[in-house]
Amino acid sequence: MIAFMWNLLLALIWVVLTGAFNGYNFLLGFVLGYVALSILQRHIPVLNGYSRRLPNLIRFAGFFFVELVKANMKVAYDVMTPIWYMKPGVIALPLEAKTDLEITLVANLISLTPGTLSLDVSDDRRVLFIHAMFMEDEHALRQELKEMERRALEILR
Repeated sequence: MIAFMWNLLLALIWVVLTGAFNGYNFLLGFVLGYVALSILQRHIPVLNGYSRRLPNLIRFAGFFFVELVKANMKVAYDVMTPIWYMKPGVIALPLEAKTDLEITLVANLISLTPGTLSLDVSDDRRVLFIHAMFMEDEHALRQELKEMERRALEILR
């Protein structure tokens, strides 16, 4: 997180120094800052691993977009057809996420996907309770949610 803040600061410095206040120039400054921080990460321990996060973020964005489209199509199909295929239920998902930031990110990503809603986190913060519209195959649903959690944690760790 510190490295990302440094990257934003370098991008803002780039925009100020060049005098062109637009999105393209900010993006160029962000890319140049990313390259500079990637080079410096060997020498500054706080920056360690930063160069791997951006490709993980791009891969996660593609993965989440595909999951979002699939979930929207499934819910839209169920709403449009006269027969309802949903079998709602609540499941308990064991979490690999440990910090409040990680748990919040995973819970919000799950809630953003149509057909699922994060309900609560256990007191020991090891289990996330989720309401799902489609519980025909609980094992497959758990696998999809665990995959989303794994990919989200790749960005943060």
